[in-house]
Amino acid sequence: MLDARLRKAIDPLLEALAGRLAGAGLSANQLTLAGFAVGLLALPLIALELYGPAILAILANRLADGLDGPLARRQGGASDLGGFLDIVCDFLFYAAVPLGFALADPGNAQAAAFVIFSFVGTGSSFLAYAIIAAKRGLTTSLRGQKSLYYLGGLTEGSETIAFLLAICLFPAQFALLAWLFGGLCCLTAASRLLAGWRAFGDSPGAGSR
Repeated sequence: MLDARLRKAIDPLLEALAGRLAGAGLSANQLTLAGFAVGLLALPLIALELYGPAILAILANRLADGLDGPLARRQGGASDLGGFLDIVCDFLFYAAVPLGFALADPGNAQAAAFVIFSFVGTGSSFLAYAIIAAKRGLTTSLRGQKSLYYLGGLTEGSETIAFLLAICLFPAQFALLAWLFGGLCCLTAASRLLAGWRAFGDSPGAGSR
């Protein structure tokens, strides 16, 4: 919900940082994978209840995720491989953080399972829409130049980052925050399903697969 607005504020800074990384010879895909590796450290750190270092791992991951796109554009443009790695690494990272809370305290397991379930809903609806949008030649630049069609919702990247940081800052409130955020993610998935129904239901053979 906030991504489009925030991008206007942070894009100039990301572009400047990407320029320095390009001069250092780092590729966008290398940055994506390095950021993913650092982000995954949040899982064992949270499981060990080391929430401060986990926050640093989350922030480093999100910074790398914000920089790999501008870096790719400086190196010839976004590639299919880059878009693929970006999406896969993002959703695995998002699921790893609540899993860490389930490992830290089995009492968090139900809430962690629910929020991961909700991530499956937002991720699958996002990717399914992007696949059909690409088939139809639809594009959008609302959230910058992307390898995939980005469909918004109540819970996008900005809100997810805020959630991940909040549960690390207030780990005792994990279950409450997970149930609340998971509910918002389910609403996002439902809105995307409705958007897909409206956008794609007019095609011939819409009732078949």
